Amino acid sequence: MTNIFSTIFDSTTLTGTDFLIATFSSILCGLAIALLYRIRNHCSKSFLITVAVLPAAVQMVIMLVNGNLGAGVAVAGAFSLVRFRSAPGRGQEIACIFQAMAVGLATGMGYIGVAAIFTVVISLLMLILNLTGFGESSKQERILKITVPESLDFEGKFDSVLQKYLTSYTLEEVKTVNMGSMYKVSYHVVTKPGVSVKEMLDELRTGNGNLEISLGRPTTAYDEL
Repeated sequence: MTNIFSTIFDSTTLTGTDFLIATFSSILCGLAIALLYRIRNHCSKSFLITVAVLPAAVQMVIMLVNGNLGAGVAVAGAFSLVRFRSAPGRGQEIACIFQAMAVGLATGMGYIGVAAIFTVVISLLMLILNLTGFGESSKQERILKITVPESLDFEGKFDSVLQKYLTSYTLEEVKTVNMGSMYKVSYHVVTKPGVSVKEMLDELRTGNGNLEISLGRPTTAYDEL
């Protein structure tokens, strides 16, 4: 068990065998991270390829630096330029990239066992959290949008219906549509368990002149951290 947490590099001189072992370990760990991340996440082909090869790239950098302070500072400066060529990403994507980099650091220093264990534990943890819906909003949360004519005083108009079918509701947005002849009123609502959506919409339609009404799930920006 102790050997798992020790480095495979026995001296300061890098051998071809050590290099191949570390490189193949980085590639396998990167592929594992990318494949497990893809199970419950929407991501591009480019992102998956990046995650798969990133551990090997970081491992190579660590091997070349090999304790040289000047080289380490130069490499850090070069890698800092990457942020100017990168689009913002979701928090989970950033965590996945950091995981791949950490694996590359471990394999670059020869800690193959540590890299493998870290890959399995963190990837499975992220998968389990995704499968269990950790952090997801309540299933009863909705966005209600009601279109009303310009002549209708909508403030308080629908309160009696909303209180009947909803646990809570908050006015989020009011905007004009159809060249200013109508208003679209948006609420963030939480429906009561077991309520009939059709009955609620039918009652709302009688108050807005049978204009458009929509009820959907709240959306979160894809690149939100």
